[in-house]
Amino acid sequence: MKRLPIMMIVGVSLLAVGCGTPSSGSLGPAPTTTAGASSPASPPASGTASAAASPTGQRPTATPAPAREIGVQAWFSRNGKLFVTKRTVPATTGIGQAALDRMLTGPSAAEYAAGLRSRIPAGTTVRGVRISAGIATVDLSSSFESAASPSAMPLRIAQVVYTLTQFPTVTGVRFAINGQGVTVVGGVPVQSPQTRAMYGGYLPAITVRSPGIGAQVTSPVTVSGTADVFEATVSVRILDSAGHEIARTFTTASCGTGCRGGYSVTIPYSVPRTQPGTIEVFESSAKDGRPINVQLIPVTLAP
Repeated sequence: MKRLPIMMIVGVSLLAVGCGTPSSGSLGPAPTTTAGASSPASPPASGTASAAASPTGQRPTATPAPAREIGVQAWFSRNGKLFVTKRTVPATTGIGQAALDRMLTGPSAAEYAAGLRSRIPAGTTVRGVRISAGIATVDLSSSFESAASPSAMPLRIAQVVYTLTQFPTVTGVRFAINGQGVTVVGGVPVQSPQTRAMYGGYLPAITVRSPGIGAQVTSPVTVSGTADVFEATVSVRILDSAGHEIARTFTTASCGTGCRGGYSVTIPYSVPRTQPGTIEVFESSAKDGRPINVQLIPVTLAP
């Protein structure tokens, strides 16, 4: 019987694997919202090379931060005088135009019910605002000049001037219509930069900056604004939904009797439930003590 040769082939291959350090072009550690290092058990921040996939196979996406907003003034009129309101706009380098855009949208429903009006025609748009050396040049559409009488135009201009000069970088306003600089707007000369002082006569004796019309307030409520009144004395009272006086106080403005000063006073009140109410800011007549130069601010009174 023939024996068959048995061949045994043994092959052994070894692969050596080495581990090196990251290259200088790596992303580096992911930023965190805390000062200390992340715990090893913490999931990597999204947007990094090591971000873990979600169970659906999708990489998580970061939740965008809410846009930052800032408060601005928008000026309207009531009873032939200027009236300041508060608006919020996204934080932007074009804050002047953003404030004007809010003004051009007109009073809110609550403000309109309280008598606020805009003297600027509907449909007016801001084509641009440029600021140089403290002077803002505002370019408005031609409708800004429409249907204007010489007596009505100054208050219309004043709304723009007061809205733009709320910013410390703006001391005066020049006007352009449809891209062309103008020296007369609706019959009103505007050759030189228009300032707040030029339209100071359109300010009421008392302005109320806070609270705003339609605001919900809680006790105690702070009432503030400016005033040019006899002996700088500003009186405040709060009326409930039935018109009954539930609180009263007074304060002194920083200037008065021929000069305008700021005032601020905190006044407590008590109501059994949330209800409509009115904050009344006024001057007591030097002649007979009756309320004059009254500003009525409809609000919601919360306990």
